[in-house]
Amino acid sequence: MNRKKMKHLVCLMVLYLISEVGSFDLVIDEIPDEVENLIDVEIDGFPPVSKTRNGRYQRSTSDWGYVEDLVEDDDKIGLYSYKVQSTITSRLANTMIQAKMVNNAKRSQHIVFDVQVPKGAFIDNFTMDVNGITFTSSIREKSEARRMYSQAKAKGKAAGIVRSNALDMENFKTEVNVPPGTRIQFELHYQEMIRRKLSSYEHVISMRPGRLAKHMEVDVRIIEPQGLRYVHVPNSLGDHFDGITTISKGEKKAHVSFKPTMAQQRKCPTCSSTAVDGNFVVQYDVNREKTGGELEIFNGYFIHFFAPENLDPLPKNILFVIDVSGSMWGLKMKQTIEAMKAILSELRAADQFSLIDFNHNVRCWRDNLVSATPAQVEDAKKYIQTIHPNGGTNINEALLRATFILNEAQNLGMLDPNSVSMIVLVSDGDPTVGELKLTTIQKNVKQSIKDEFSLFCLGIGFDVDYDFLQRIATDNRGMAQRIFGNQETSAQMKKFYNQVSTPLLKKIQFNYPQESVSDVTQSSFHNYFGGSEIVVAGKVDTENLQHLESIVTATAANAELVMETLRDVEELDGFMKKDKYADPEFTKKLWAYLTVNQMLAERNTAPTAALKRNITKSILQMSLDHHIVTPFTAMLIENSEKDEIMLADQPKDPRRGCCSGTLGLTPNAPNNNKGIPAWANVTAVPVSFMPEQRSPPVSAVSINRVDNDPHFIIYLPKSQRNICFNINSEPGDILNLVSDPGTGVVVNGQLIGAKKAENKKLNTYFGKIGFYFKTKGLKVEINTETITLKDGSYSIALTWSDTGHIIRKQLLISVKKESNVTITVGEEMSFMVLLHRVWKNHPVNVDFLGIYIPPENQLSPEAHGLIGQFASEPEVYIHHQRPGQIPEKPQATMEVKGNKLTVTRGLQKDYRTDRVFGTNVQCWFVHNSGKGFIDGHYKDYLVPHLYSFLKKP
Repeated sequence: MNRKKMKHLVCLMVLYLISEVGSFDLVIDEIPDEVENLIDVEIDGFPPVSKTRNGRYQRSTSDWGYVEDLVEDDDKIGLYSYKVQSTITSRLANTMIQAKMVNNAKRSQHIVFDVQVPKGAFIDNFTMDVNGITFTSSIREKSEARRMYSQAKAKGKAAGIVRSNALDMENFKTEVNVPPGTRIQFELHYQEMIRRKLSSYEHVISMRPGRLAKHMEVDVRIIEPQGLRYVHVPNSLGDHFDGITTISKGEKKAHVSFKPTMAQQRKCPTCSSTAVDGNFVVQYDVNREKTGGELEIFNGYFIHFFAPENLDPLPKNILFVIDVSGSMWGLKMKQTIEAMKAILSELRAADQFSLIDFNHNVRCWRDNLVSATPAQVEDAKKYIQTIHPNGGTNINEALLRATFILNEAQNLGMLDPNSVSMIVLVSDGDPTVGELKLTTIQKNVKQSIKDEFSLFCLGIGFDVDYDFLQRIATDNRGMAQRIFGNQETSAQMKKFYNQVSTPLLKKIQFNYPQESVSDVTQSSFHNYFGGSEIVVAGKVDTENLQHLESIVTATAANAELVMETLRDVEELDGFMKKDKYADPEFTKKLWAYLTVNQMLAERNTAPTAALKRNITKSILQMSLDHHIVTPFTAMLIENSEKDEIMLADQPKDPRRGCCSGTLGLTPNAPNNNKGIPAWANVTAVPVSFMPEQRSPPVSAVSINRVDNDPHFIIYLPKSQRNICFNINSEPGDILNLVSDPGTGVVVNGQLIGAKKAENKKLNTYFGKIGFYFKTKGLKVEINTETITLKDGSYSIALTWSDTGHIIRKQLLISVKKESNVTITVGEEMSFMVLLHRVWKNHPVNVDFLGIYIPPENQLSPEAHGLIGQFASEPEVYIHHQRPGQIPEKPQATMEVKGNKLTVTRGLQKDYRTDRVFGTNVQCWFVHNSGKGFIDGHYKDYLVPHLYSFLKKP
């Protein structure tokens, strides 16, 4: 490997952030000579260099003390400290997570910083220090950031691209390949508003360091001017840590500390693994006035907390809409049924309800709402118990049926005027039947609901389009929650239902005097649910405080005026300034947090393009003013010398990059083939037909491939021949191409059929190809729509409309827009999958895939499969060439594996250089689905699943 390529690989740095506002993924394309001196790498036999020029870049690690006594895993990575500091000021939480790590191995390797960021949190800072090189972040307008990034890249500086995906994601992951002895510090800062649910505020901190830490600390400080009712820390990390947490509570302040020693962190006294693996949770509530309202004014902003209690619950009219398509089969359906039975038991006598279950069809348990009598509830439970998932997913018709039932009940006067109506949708997938366009479904539901009731959505699993569920819920005065389809599904569903099942007030309007306030985030709300809280913020004219105090009111359709209480401004000012931990800008930050979230929601539902543009401009300005990442800003991450720069940006499709991994999309970047093997970047080479070509041009034909219907071409390097055969199998069959227990690699292809038969023959093609790298725990699925990398329960995806990269555990997936995907595993293996698009209205043909595998791949002697068996090349002797039935296709006798076969000389296609017409490749064709050339019969290579190893006879 040349020095430049090695420098690129060892310096590859990946940043991966996912939060509700965005996810960042990073790929560095080049590294400057100055930084190369920092890297300890053995190149072409040269010893590693461990000292930088003039001893620079050592300044920030001097406080680490001795690290020799760190406990290390087999990878020799030591975690010196893992520290979390969080300060909550009037429900605004500012959290810092810091990790100091060291590579004590004698080789370069990846160090990973992986934390969970709460949904809805705003990342406002990230820094990274590698042996003293400090990277800091700044927020820029997207086009400006892109320009700076492009200029840096054009000048040959280290330049990385980072992408941000909107909504729902939670992981923040940074992965850096560092040399021996390197010390690295990661520090992440984010802010969030702590929401009140089920009569308590809950601050959740992810604690998953992955290894023992010499120093570990969680430090949480709570400052609530309203006064603290209680502070509680449940034993969420397990009984292992009983008695370690300390709580100090005063009237308005509290301090929570968690400092387990290294011995206390161990799973067992002799274990080297950590028991710290879960969430550290702090719960509390504040004192409340009888009115249930609280106004806090500070530094020119007001925050209005509204949480009245001691009100009787309103009756509700609720439609449960449950997805029972085939993808819900198994544990997801079992857990859903269990949760629904418990939820039905909690219905009150004054409530009305019904059930709708849907797959490709829609069924109603009752065609109208019925009272929640014990008999009806019991009958509904029996009905749910009989559900058997199968078929497709018709979300549009199911939701329209639910809205029809509620609208009809209202039109017939069957609903209590003081009742609250709602729909709860439970689904795990995208629509596959009926209306498929998501924007059309959203529009249909919005028009049908007419702002008369709320829609709540529960998305189950990793494949659900949660962004769509969140948009459609927000659009209809509801909310969405994602549940990851595991053993806790039932508990999560019940918890979500409890949040929305006790409506106390409906159609609330807050009234603020225009003389005193401006820029109010939101003044009207559809419903208020018990145990929650409504928060309104705005700017305030401090000269009119007395006027503000006298006339602030909240009205509701079912309640009298509720007078609000204004906390003494001078008292609050003095209290905040005396506390060194209080955030002096908490009101400003809460206002910005609420305002940006409100504008993002308004933008999703803007009726005109002009209004959407204006909202976008406002979001952009707020993002820049308050240094937060949104879909309309980008984060620049630079070192102090400005010679390394990384760009945080966002793709158009918010569903991309759903889970753990690394992703760098560069749709407008010039073609960059670094890291892609040479054989994948071939140029067209004309191939003459006769005589037999014993030494074909390497770039054109020295490759194993399966393409078209499906045609196999096996290149035999020793004899320098191409041998061809076809496989005629059935749509849905999965053929094993490579199965290598020695390296843990599997490649399988699933067949799809043409739209109809021609000449009484239905052509089949590869519609899906799966790769399984067992030793890395990685699976790659490529179909004609998406390219997905899976690592355990996490996944990340690109579509064929992208040009970009996915990197995970030293596996590189390079996507060339609407053309091909190259998978590279270090220097050992590489694969290419080619996309063939056809006219979508073609009466016969369908989109399909081809796969190309170089014979140089370092498979083990155990490798088998339709292609893998030829890693150990058989002896092939071709003789007695003679004219065939067609003059252009002579025949010959081929002796191989003890068989004598009649083979025919002909042409097959290599589509790497020309995906429309292909490049002709000469080969000897083996008839009868390769019989005699492949081991056994082709049906011996059928496997049950896309990632199955082949069972050898």
